[in-house]
Amino acid sequence: MSSGSLSHPSRLNLYLRFEDESFDRLLWSTDEPSDSWLIASLDLQNSSKKFKILIEGVLGQGNTTSIALFEIKMTTGYCIECDFEENHLCGFVNRWNPNVNWFVGGGTSRNSHSILPQDHTFKNELGHYMYVDSVYIKHFQEVAQLISPMTTAPMSGCLSFYYQLQQGNDNVFLLYTRDVTGLYEEIWKTSGPENPVWNLAEVEFNAPYAMEIIFEVAFNGPKGGYVALDDISFSPVHCQNQTELPFSASEASCNFEEDLCNFYQDKEGPGWTRVKVKPNMYRPGDHTSGLGYYLLANTKFTSQPGYIGRLYGPTLPGNLQYCLRFHYSIYGFFKMSDTLAVYIFEENHVVQEKIWSVMESPRGIWMQAEISFKKPMPTKVVFMSLCKSFWDCGLVALDDITVELGSCWSPEKLSPPPGECTFEHDECDFTQERRNRSSWHRRRGETPTSYTGPKGDHTTGVGYYMYIEASHMVYGQKAHLSSGPLRGVTGKHCLTFFYHMYGAGTGLLSVYLKKEGDREEFLLWRRRGEQSISWLRVQVEYSCERQHQIIFEAIRGVSIRSDIAIDDVKFQAGPCAEVEDTTQQSSGYSEDLNEVEY
Repeated sequence: MSSGSLSHPSRLNLYLRFEDESFDRLLWSTDEPSDSWLIASLDLQNSSKKFKILIEGVLGQGNTTSIALFEIKMTTGYCIECDFEENHLCGFVNRWNPNVNWFVGGGTSRNSHSILPQDHTFKNELGHYMYVDSVYIKHFQEVAQLISPMTTAPMSGCLSFYYQLQQGNDNVFLLYTRDVTGLYEEIWKTSGPENPVWNLAEVEFNAPYAMEIIFEVAFNGPKGGYVALDDISFSPVHCQNQTELPFSASEASCNFEEDLCNFYQDKEGPGWTRVKVKPNMYRPGDHTSGLGYYLLANTKFTSQPGYIGRLYGPTLPGNLQYCLRFHYSIYGFFKMSDTLAVYIFEENHVVQEKIWSVMESPRGIWMQAEISFKKPMPTKVVFMSLCKSFWDCGLVALDDITVELGSCWSPEKLSPPPGECTFEHDECDFTQERRNRSSWHRRRGETPTSYTGPKGDHTTGVGYYMYIEASHMVYGQKAHLSSGPLRGVTGKHCLTFFYHMYGAGTGLLSVYLKKEGDREEFLLWRRRGEQSISWLRVQVEYSCERQHQIIFEAIRGVSIRSDIAIDDVKFQAGPCAEVEDTTQQSSGYSEDLNEVEY
């Protein structure tokens, strides 16, 4: 692939298309230029739904840009498996070392300097294997590494391979894993001198997130010899008879809508309380939907002038990389320090380590925090809120705790699929017929007019959202935001998004379905007037077997306090979990404007 200009490079994309989804999922993408053939491999997860693979080439600017493909192959099994019989070597590569490297052995390549084994696959001299030989070493204490392609689907089971060592007293043969952040972990090594025959090694291999395996040979002495490798395979079962179930990150996640999930407090009394706020203009609701439950630490629940509240999560297995995300909101504290902190509690050592705490934060806005961590021992996550005296205390709210395997800041993570848009980087595939002061705008932070619009976005609290600025419009003026073309499929679709309608003069927000070839648009959902100071979630269910678009229409109300915003739009195949009254016209306020349900 030739690169094109630096500002507009060529790009090769690979998509997955399920037959019941109206959008394609981006699986892999590259803009890496090369004058030679490169190999890419991708594990596809098992699916009961039919799907297609789409390959898209996007040419960059320039007269010499080009993209070429050669030998596309789909096989059963895992990309990490290899018998080294084909020239592409399954994507395994050397980490280049000018003094020692892995080579392909067997077949027509013979080496007179060392007695190399027959391969294991065919058990003859025509088969191939990988080997590294001390004959080519210029200096001792050299290391040769053979690196697999990166896994692209979660894997857990038994990794096996055959190896052979000759004169290996001073040589060390090891197997490492390395994740996308560069973190190494040794998972196997030779235990001592081996007979020069093919030996089977079986290693427990757990890759819940993207990893590569590295076969490393270190030549530490003058005795030399070689190491040969063949027939790497993987089975999604344990190497020995083990009954341990794989860890599910969902066990450590909770939105508190039903209960505390697997979280608990260390004692009865003051601490965290699960509450629900009725939608009103004075106090925001929860982060999940704007109408649900969250946890609150508050001096109102204490009999003492102050409190300390600890919330413990379930036990997390050791030796895994975790990404912890949660949303919090602070109200009324004079000082931010120690109002909310996150600790890692190692049960075996009874040690707590602080890994995060609030520094400065806007008051009254749901903010997102992200923390990556990895510990060798089983641990628990502990949320702690501390109030030293009544006069220093306020409210600390906590919601939507999620734990994922892998780093929060993985450089390998692709952009969200076309079916999702948080507006953090751009407007995704959404378009407008015209762009001026009275159209939809992408913004972060508060809107310019007081007593209307959100204080921050829904995604992180400090990110972007789309909104109309009522002060730039006249009463009844409309703004349209249209999705990209969505493929028509059989069955139901579910559109989920968050909207913000706060302000005494708020107008209308409507969602329309526009089918290809039709002049008229079909109304799917509508809200009129002021609804809440919170971001509110809505799910809209519809069906369409033709190509179509979804259109968000905002109409300016009677005054400048009529800003309307949307965020976190998501399209999904299948029916919605919650279906609401699609054309409710009235305000969503309760009569008691400041009621909290405990």
